[in-house]
Amino acid sequence: MQNALKIIDADTDAAPVSIASYLNAEKKSKSEACTKHGDFISRNVMGSIWTKCPVCTAESDAEKLRLDAEKTAEESRRIWQRKLGMSGIPDRFTSRTLETYSAKSEGQQRALKFASAYAEGFAEVLETGRCAIFCGKPGTGKTHLAVGVGLKVMARNGSVLFTTVQRMMRRVKDAWRKDSGESESEVIGLFVQPELLIIDEIGVQFGSDFEKNMMFDILNERYENRLPTLLLSNLTAGEVKNFLGERVFDRLREDGGECVVFDWSSHRGSTA
Repeated sequence: MQNALKIIDADTDAAPVSIASYLNAEKKSKSEACTKHGDFISRNVMGSIWTKCPVCTAESDAEKLRLDAEKTAEESRRIWQRKLGMSGIPDRFTSRTLETYSAKSEGQQRALKFASAYAEGFAEVLETGRCAIFCGKPGTGKTHLAVGVGLKVMARNGSVLFTTVQRMMRRVKDAWRKDSGESESEVIGLFVQPELLIIDEIGVQFGSDFEKNMMFDILNERYENRLPTLLLSNLTAGEVKNFLGERVFDRLREDGGECVVFDWSSHRGSTA
């Protein structure tokens, strides 16, 4: 004998009903009053569950979406701050985007065009490891444009490291200490790893054999791994070549590497 599964409503003395009858029963509705929005029709969802004020429900959903959006935005800000911290870009330069660079002269426009194309086409840059040198007078916006490129690359989840030659050499020498927690090869690896390495203040130091050899070790390993490097210097192109040495300079020129000359007057003190 086939037995039909029954449902008994414990709140009433009604006779048992089948599941099919329970599910197919017409939904009930009743009039309710919201203290904030007035009367509304509440509909029975299941058993003793009834819908709440539709306006309150909509407001609650909207608030949840707003809070979720704020949480997502805050997390994005934290991620971006972590990226900035890891990039080594000084606080002074974190707002120096390509969009805020003031390009008035023909030379400035040419430099901005190069930097923008380099950043926008960074996927192609990575395929060849194409490098670039920004050289010329102090205060002409070399660091601004280089950081602008770095920020654009970071915004697209690329890894960037900004440093100076002095910091690089100091970090290597610190690895020689007995209490150092990292070896020289590990330090070199830190500078080789980023997809884009920006090295500022080329030529400020003495240009010793140690510095030239260390620069060669780092840039040569990046060259072998097709990782691009931007070098910034107040020297002329010829002076940069003499300072870095023929071996390093040759590697920077390969795969379409360019030297962008900043030969206009300093605009320090302006918005650029």
